[in-house]
Amino acid sequence: MYEPKTKETEASVIEFIEQVENPKKREDAYRLLDLFTETTGYPAKMWGPSIIGFGSYHYKYESGHEGDAPLVGFSPRKGKISLYFAAGDPNREEGLKKLGKHTTGKACVYINKVDDIDIEVLKQLIVQSVTFLRETYPDPSNA
Repeated sequence: MYEPKTKETEASVIEFIEQVENPKKREDAYRLLDLFTETTGYPAKMWGPSIIGFGSYHYKYESGHEGDAPLVGFSPRKGKISLYFAAGDPNREEGLKKLGKHTTGKACVYINKVDDIDIEVLKQLIVQSVTFLRETYPDPSNA
């Protein structure tokens, strides 16, 4: 059976951020930690060894594949900072047009530094992603 690599762990978010070698990237990680925490209302949790996630949802695809993932998150990687939003959100592209300097992958948005992006647009993308995932994957325990 498939076992997802990225699971919520008990590792310390602060200890992880303190391990970021580049001082500017470490400072940006703390800025993002505050921003994501304030915007989502969820405490930061480590997901796998390197993703800082906020909230969680349970997904189940038509293929039968299912698992848990953070609603939103980020990771201060060596090269760029990865931002994680809902990949299937049809409104995501509109927000990204206003975000500022970034590149995108399949599920990630990559930035060099927080100063390259519009913080208010980032907050909108976070809220939009959380709303989209809550609507797409409702929590059965809240029904």
